[in-house]
Amino acid sequence: MAKEMIAMILAGGQGSRLYALTQKLAKPAVPFGGKYRIIDFPLSNCVNSDIDTVGILTQYQPLVLNEYIGNGQPWDLDRLHGGVHVLPPYQQATGSDWYKGTANAIYQNMSFIDRYDPQYVIILSGDQICKQDYSDFLRFHKEKNAEFSVAVMEVPWSEASRFGLMVTDNDDRINEFQEKPKEPKSNLASMGIYIFNWDILKAYLTADEADPNSENDFGKNVIPALLRDNRRMYAYRFSGYWKDVGTISSLWQANMEVLDPSHSGINLFDEDWKIYSRNSGQPCQQIGADADIVNSMITEGCKINGTVKNSILFPGVVVEKGATVEAAVVMGGTVIKAGATVAHCIVAENVTVEEGATVGKMPEGGLNIAEPGEVATVGSGVKIGKGATVGPKAMVSNDVKDGEEQW
Repeated sequence: MAKEMIAMILAGGQGSRLYALTQKLAKPAVPFGGKYRIIDFPLSNCVNSDIDTVGILTQYQPLVLNEYIGNGQPWDLDRLHGGVHVLPPYQQATGSDWYKGTANAIYQNMSFIDRYDPQYVIILSGDQICKQDYSDFLRFHKEKNAEFSVAVMEVPWSEASRFGLMVTDNDDRINEFQEKPKEPKSNLASMGIYIFNWDILKAYLTADEADPNSENDFGKNVIPALLRDNRRMYAYRFSGYWKDVGTISSLWQANMEVLDPSHSGINLFDEDWKIYSRNSGQPCQQIGADADIVNSMITEGCKINGTVKNSILFPGVVVEKGATVEAAVVMGGTVIKAGATVAHCIVAENVTVEEGATVGKMPEGGLNIAEPGEVATVGSGVKIGKGATVGPKAMVSNDVKDGEEQW
């Protein structure tokens, strides 16, 4: 059964500019953002974009990366037909077994691609932090009737000379490619993410391999060859989060940006575009600048900007700024909004405690675990309205309206 599009992730880079971090580790396997590895981002983008066949081309220090990928189950890529496949270089009758360049890496795996007989192949980098909908990129490629498309980002003109640049006409058709030029004609920087029609890619890889003078590189050889032949080439403008984390400073910066998703654009808590990881489905807990936490267990996925004391918070609990949680067991997905007080109680899953509401009450004389006394309880999915009160003995299984009291 033919696939419409399969993905090939170039994950063989040595990552020499990351020095000590990549001495025993392939760059795509470098940890990121608390519980992820860099490779999680292109893999998750594939899953979220409905691409179910992925080849990962490894080369340098692949052992940890191979073990991490395993059968692809955490990314829902354990498929009978398709799924994720780690593709190291292999000895061929003709000699070379080491990937000579990005184009040669794909060339060596053309038989893998042929197994799925795709119309399109998307080529991705394994060392970028990026959240991108590849299905939207494919839609653009089809609409333009393109043979090759490249994802580009607008960069400041003052920095353009640092990048490979696509010069386009008013219809986004590419008519020139500049590799780190002193005098840039464009500020559209190539992200190194390409969609090819498979028949075009196969023909140009075969020709490139036959050229003894080629460096077998997409940017240096294949793209210039496509331009020379006046192929239908288009630039897809991407405006989301993208960062090449090939240096220590860029890797540090990208990690710092995780702490400020509203400004940076990288939100690891985005339910509509999850980043999957072998380390489970929830992102890390996030402790905000206004948080005050004492003697508590805060599980993954929690977002804390208020006060939490002597409490246990299950995955995905939100405590907004100005809210107080004390001596409480708060189960997964519950949201406690600004100004609310939750004390000496058990709150079940997916409860919403609105602004200014009160649930439970600390006993006089303080916390006594040996003799807990009355413990307020709120059932799953219940909404406690604004300014409402749930008394210390209450057992609530239905919504409580704004300002209402239940004892």
